[in-house]
Amino acid sequence: MGIVIADVMARLKTQVTDLRSVEGVADFTTLLKQNALPQQTPAAHVVPTGIRGGKPETATGVFTQPTSEAVAVILTVRTNDQAGESALGAVDALIESTIAALAGWAPNDELGVFQLERGSVLDLSADALVYQLEFSISDQLRITS
Repeated sequence: MGIVIADVMARLKTQVTDLRSVEGVADFTTLLKQNALPQQTPAAHVVPTGIRGGKPETATGVFTQPTSEAVAVILTVRTNDQAGESALGAVDALIESTIAALAGWAPNDELGVFQLERGSVLDLSADALVYQLEFSISDQLRITS
C-alpha cells in the first residue's frame, strides 16, 4: 500500500507532453494559501485523496483486506474566456491524455492498476479553468500475527 506520488508525477511528465509543470501537494497547498494560480499552465498537481477498505478476510494467523487508494490530478489551464465554453474545449485533449497516461497503469509492483473514478470542474473563472480527475488503484493489506 502507499501510492508513490513521485511515480505518478513522473508518469505525467513523460506521457502528457502538453503539461508545462507537474507538482505535488506541497506546491498546491502553497498556491491555495496565496490564492494564486500556477506560474506556468497547463499545470498538474498530484494529490493523495485517501484510502478505502473492502471486506476483510481472516484465516489463522493472517488478516487480509482489499484496499483502494485514491489520487487526484488537478489540472489548471489559464483562460481569458469569460463564457468558459472554449476553455472546456481546450482542456478536453489534456483531460484525455491524462486519463490515457494513468488508466490501466501501475507504478512499481502494485497489485492493481489505476482506474478512473470521476472528473469534475473545480473552478471556472475568467482567469482559469481548474479540473480534477480522480483515480484509484487496488491493493491488499496483509497482516500476519
